[in-house]
Amino acid sequence: MKKEKNTDRISTFIGADASIDGAIEFKGTIRVDGRVKGTISSNGGTVVVGEKGIVNAEISVNVAVVMGEVNGTIDAKERIEVYPPGRLGGDIQSPIVSIEPGGIFNGNCVMKPNTASAGKPTLFPKRQLEAAESKEKE
Repeated sequence: MKKEKNTDRISTFIGADASIDGAIEFKGTIRVDGRVKGTISSNGGTVVVGEKGIVNAEISVNVAVVMGEVNGTIDAKERIEVYPPGRLGGDIQSPIVSIEPGGIFNGNCVMKPNTASAGKPTLFPKRQLEAAESKEKE
């Protein structure tokens, strides 16, 4: 069974014949099947790069879904997903990163904590257990 891609309802579409050089700011969900060079940003939005999409940009969004080619940086507040035949080259930063078999990622990755949990230290299950045990000893 193929995993369903959560892309919500697409509010903006850049077709395969379109080419944009500059800054794109949007709300909702944007799908890119053409070429984009520059910046893509949204406060709370989702960018979907389709299989034919080629993006050379700095991307700052809530969710990034890559099925085409992205070269540049991605800063996603929620998650980054790469599906085959997606190719991602560059530095990425997000609390959740998912790369399906067949997807390609070359670059640096920082899995920063979600801003909703800011101020709370992120503890992995083993560390949570160790922290609880040390409190019991006190």
